[in-house]
Amino acid sequence: MKKSILKGVLLVGVLALLLACNKQETPVIDKEQIKKEIQAKEDEFAETYNSGKIKNIGYYADDAVTYYPNAAPLVGKESILEFLTSDLAEGSKNKISFTTGEVFVSSDGIQVLETGTFQVKDSTDTLLNKGNYMSLFEKRDGKYVCVRDMSASDIELK
Repeated sequence: MKKSILKGVLLVGVLALLLACNKQETPVIDKEQIKKEIQAKEDEFAETYNSGKIKNIGYYADDAVTYYPNAAPLVGKESILEFLTSDLAEGSKNKISFTTGEVFVSSDGIQVLETGTFQVKDSTDTLLNKGNYMSLFEKRDGKYVCVRDMSASDIELK
């Protein structure tokens, strides 16, 4: 009887040790640092767009999809860049800016859902458009890239 109790205790101890060794630690997620990284991506996007050098935009993943108002989804980075380039080709001197509101970070830090606001002003600093956006980022090769985004204007169409 003593031997079977001892074997049971030993078995429970070994199982407890195995479970403790296999326990994966949850990574520490610094939400404020990630928010700063995402805001930096938004600032870089705006700066690149405002400079008219769309080819240098590193914001989107190659397989990104974006949903612009009143348009079919743009699939793939090249399609998105073509759309942005055509927007600039129309001679627009408008300036865009983005402000990150909230970020929702996955428990492993790989995905980040961002909500924020945007503004578009002309060369005289007159507000032309403003609204909200939502972007989904994924960490690839150590950097966040946008894989999905969409926006909605607050300006009423007349």
